[in-house]
Amino acid sequence: MSASTPLTDHIRSPRLLLAAVATMLLLSSLDQTIVSTALPTIVAELGGIDHLSWVVTAYLLTSTVVAPLYGKLGDLYGRKLMMQISVVLFLLGSALAGQATSMLFLILARALQGVGGGGLFVVALTVIADVVPPRERGKIQGIFGGVFSLSAIAGPLIGGYFTQHLTWRWIFYVNIPLGIFALVVFALAFKPTGIRTGHKIDYLGAVLLTAALSSVVLFTSLGGRSFAWDSSFILGLIAIAVLALPVFLLVEKRAIEPILPLALFSHSTFVIFVMIGAIVAAGMFGAATFLPLYLQVAKGMTPTASGLQMVPMMLGTMVGSIGSGQIMGRTGHYRRLPQVGMAVLTLGMLSLTQLQPDTSRLTLVAMMAMIGVGMGPAMSVGTTAIQNAVPRQMLGVATSGLTLFRQVGGSVGVAIFGALFASGLAARLAGLLAPGTNAGAFGAAQVAALPLEARAAVAKAFTDSMHPIFAIAAGLASVAFVLSLLIVEKPIENRVRRPDAGPKH
Repeated sequence: MSASTPLTDHIRSPRLLLAAVATMLLLSSLDQTIVSTALPTIVAELGGIDHLSWVVTAYLLTSTVVAPLYGKLGDLYGRKLMMQISVVLFLLGSALAGQATSMLFLILARALQGVGGGGLFVVALTVIADVVPPRERGKIQGIFGGVFSLSAIAGPLIGGYFTQHLTWRWIFYVNIPLGIFALVVFALAFKPTGIRTGHKIDYLGAVLLTAALSSVVLFTSLGGRSFAWDSSFILGLIAIAVLALPVFLLVEKRAIEPILPLALFSHSTFVIFVMIGAIVAAGMFGAATFLPLYLQVAKGMTPTASGLQMVPMMLGTMVGSIGSGQIMGRTGHYRRLPQVGMAVLTLGMLSLTQLQPDTSRLTLVAMMAMIGVGMGPAMSVGTTAIQNAVPRQMLGVATSGLTLFRQVGGSVGVAIFGALFASGLAARLAGLLAPGTNAGAFGAAQVAALPLEARAAVAKAFTDSMHPIFAIAAGLASVAFVLSLLIVEKPIENRVRRPDAGPKH
């Protein structure tokens, strides 16, 4: 990128800034997947398989609800400061997670990580949206999608290696040197403009949005397992969600600077891509959470081997993301990309409903690669299409809005999948385990210690309990395919729109 581009108005080194942003995204996204191959071991040590999905959900939930706030606070106090704060919070959460002595402790530490991780993602993507032309942005978003996929590859591998050869606690400690590096690189690369614009932060909207989202994830996660569906606690959460959402919409309609402007929903591009993003996130995190459990329990793989087995899916995602970004950057067109992606993702999820304990490794590779290739276009196309469609003054809230709905999809999806899996597994294991066996801490090591016949029966129970998860994911992917047919393509500009540029219709 030459020195004459608009990028140099904001930074000291264009390449250094891109490296810094990529590091931020890597840091944030790595912790969404690094824990996946360690979950069976964590559950075996700390107990509580009923809360397995919460180790993932806690991070996703908090990073979701803080994302819109980071956009507003960045405008008021500067993006550099907010990035530094988010990294520090992320590292503090990582250090505490490594010290966890109970599942509750670990979940709370993961929640603190998410408070920092949400800022890393939103601020990094908004910096790029401010200074890079949309046509070039497509290529960069494709690369960033590749970085996201790289973290998805590195996450299970690092998590599996540390779990097998050191301790699962190192999957959190490894974030610390990465975070320090990110702080230093961003400080060197980013040059604050010194311009601050006064803003009225929509605190009431933020509180209402947090209440609604938290209630939805909590009652979908705990209902029917930790609490009965007709318990006062679950009914109270449902009531909060039902009441908070319309009040939030009313507040946003009247707010001077709403945290999630309702005007965004007048852009069909935004609406379609956030719905597709939510569905893809649910499928991705569902696969990343439950496939390692299948590989370790049903297939008897080590944590490291299960991480390696996940590589085809992540490589497929990288190919799909970078390839889509290149096509979009060269042609300026993107409509067909998510259509092809969602069709392939639907077929991939359907294939996983046929998983058995004796499914061959080659078949697994094909299934996972298909899922990865299907998810890839959603990683790069959605962000660029939305940022190209909305007014420049809405870039920040549009980017955080997309991130918000993706995280909501991941959070609610994993929570529902976790509840479905736990109830199905409990029913199938009821007649297989000896009286007094703690099913909540029943993991790969316990299965390996069983007699051969019992081991096969338990492996079958684990596998069968996952089939409904992938069937629902396939249904959601087919809905996303139908939505992709409704995309109305808008020409991608090859310049950065100035602050007075209006919306594109």
